Amino acid sequence: MPPLSDADMTSEQRQAVAAYATTRKTAVFEGPFVPLLRSPELLDHVQRVGEYLRYRNALPRRLSELAILIAARHWSQQFEWNIHAADAATAGLADTVIAAIAEGRRPSPLDEDEAAVHDFCLELLHNQSVSDATYGRALALAGDQGVIDLVG
Repeated sequence: MPPLSDADMTSEQRQAVAAYATTRKTAVFEGPFVPLLRSPELLDHVQRVGEYLRYRNALPRRLSELAILIAARHWSQQFEWNIHAADAATAGLADTVIAAIAEGRRPSPLDEDEAAVHDFCLELLHNQSVSDATYGRALALAGDQGVIDLVG
């Protein structure tokens, strides 16, 4: 769906765009949010969930960006990858880890916490479930809230 011009937006859509801009580094309205604007209430809920998962979840930023990169690569979401690869590097994720994920390889070496997040995310994405051992490692690392935030 093409972007809407300001003249074509309803007042609810303009309010949704304004709310979006308050939680982003840029006021550019793009990517998956463009079609979501057709349902401003849904857009508002989705962007608030995204804002929580990206900036306020229970994991250290380096690990949450790792999880985002794994999901972006799994779903071939280049838009998300382009945004989050730079954010992951800024958050302290090693360039070699980012490059390996980009190439679809298991990064090596991985810190213990990175390995727990990596394995949890890959198992969940590939199997729609995780083994007890993988769940236990994620739980020991991040607690109940952190595991739920990873699933989110």
